[in-house]
Amino acid sequence: MKVIAIASNKGGVAKTTTCLSLGGALAEQGLTTLLVDLDPQAHLTMSLGADPETLRRTVADVLLAQRSLVAVSVETPVPGIDLAPANRELVLLDKLLYKRPGYEYRLKADFERMRYELYDLVLIDCPPSFGTLTLNALTAADLLIIPLQCEYYSVRSLHEMLNMVTLVRRKSNPQLSYRLLVTMFDMRNKVHRLILHYLRRRFYQALFETTIQIDTRLRESPAFTLPIVQYAPQARAAAQYRELAREVLAALPLSLELATPVDGSSATTTHGSLFSPTSP
Repeated sequence: MKVIAIASNKGGVAKTTTCLSLGGALAEQGLTTLLVDLDPQAHLTMSLGADPETLRRTVADVLLAQRSLVAVSVETPVPGIDLAPANRELVLLDKLLYKRPGYEYRLKADFERMRYELYDLVLIDCPPSFGTLTLNALTAADLLIIPLQCEYYSVRSLHEMLNMVTLVRRKSNPQLSYRLLVTMFDMRNKVHRLILHYLRRRFYQALFETTIQIDTRLRESPAFTLPIVQYAPQARAAAQYRELAREVLAALPLSLELATPVDGSSATTTHGSLFSPTSP
């Protein structure tokens, strides 16, 4: 089983859309996939047809060590995909966990306790923040996917995300690797083309070849509680997420070999206070 976290400290960069549609593309290839919603907004949960307000068990129970991911997971309308859902309880939990020793290892410990390989892959949708929830995801992950738009503020926020990668490698997960995914790309936009050219030069080893372009059908698919590969299988975005799935599967065997940022950078970490002094 491999664990993939999808995270960015900037909102609106298609994290949830990527988790949903990449999960659908992987399941389409016959891989049993668990999607974990770690965002208190619960958009992934709603995108798969679950009502956050009526849930009895959520991923919050896992982080409190009261249930396992297997126990809280539910089947979804998409064959091959299960969901560990979320609701607003995660807002309080994000603050509560920080006071507990070893809080960043809660998800990782649950994965290690799984007696059977129930899933081939786990995809984690993270909130747009550097709190305890994101730290749990990155500590447990083999691969981090960082979605970003070809826009100035999105690229600026990328440097903060890479600082976070450096911190997690030093503190709790030295094997974490990352890849960058360009989303919401507009070929007609000159700035988008210029920034993509910059990213390909600066992060040539870390950037996925696949770019996810703007597609109206992709925006519609969550409202119909389906990934794009099921909602509009012939759409351009469906083809792009299938290609991304192939790239992800090719990258995963290499992920455990990468001990330094794949672009060769040495970002300066400024978030050391996020870890409590009692962490293992």
